[in-house]
Amino acid sequence: MVSFADTEDRDAAAPSGRTAIALDDLFGGFRRYWMWGSLALQDMKLRYRGSIIGPFWVTISTLVMIVAMGFIYPHLFHSPPISYIPYLGLGLIVWQLISSLITEGCASFTAADSIIQQVPIPFSIHVYRVVCRNFMVFAHNLLLVPLGIVAFGITLHWNLIEALAGCAVLALNGVAVGLLLGILSTRFRDIAPIVASFLQVAFFVTPIFWPIEALGGYRPIGELNPLFCAIDVIRAPLLGVPITSSSWPVLLGTTAVACAFAFAMFARFRSRIAYWI
Repeated sequence: MVSFADTEDRDAAAPSGRTAIALDDLFGGFRRYWMWGSLALQDMKLRYRGSIIGPFWVTISTLVMIVAMGFIYPHLFHSPPISYIPYLGLGLIVWQLISSLITEGCASFTAADSIIQQVPIPFSIHVYRVVCRNFMVFAHNLLLVPLGIVAFGITLHWNLIEALAGCAVLALNGVAVGLLLGILSTRFRDIAPIVASFLQVAFFVTPIFWPIEALGGYRPIGELNPLFCAIDVIRAPLLGVPITSSSWPVLLGTTAVACAFAFAMFARFRSRIAYWI
């Protein structure tokens, strides 16, 4: 016969048990880097199967967009093309990474439904797979950066290493977003189109192709935009200019909140992912 006190003890221990299982899933999945790395590479091969230049099509399309916008927008914003085009190019490259991490993060689990239903592996592997795949595409786009540095005579400084730190923080955010939106999208299939619509608006209200100085007196508000901060910590070092003073504090604060909330969601609803799929 189970007493009421025993029931209370078991219920109290349940959250800590879920936390331990979630942590084991995250660390166990990360240790299987050979698996999610191979799956990400396979995704790339399947996505561009039959193509001669493969993922470099993304790089070419990005270059075409940079050139097209680089002829028009410097005149709209009264900026010298020699400084505006690198600003635009790096903004678009980093934005493509951020937007793809968010949109594809929504399908972290639903896109892997057949694997989840048949193979008992950590759920986090599917999130790491999405992040790794998108950073592979990002690496292809980064090939444009040395060309821009040479063409526009950009002088790099020691703070270039901050761009690497920014990429690491962005990868951590990608995992958090993949867990959070992946779980929500598995339960509510309307989340993905809602997020896609939000990103369309965010693209125009974030200083990606327009300079933040254009906000004038509202600039301090724009500097609190986490999306701008994520772009700024990578773009500014590659442009050889200082990072905005508020970018790192805002980005790290947002990252801490996102990771905490994503982990709480993962620990609470991890056991229901397979059921919802």
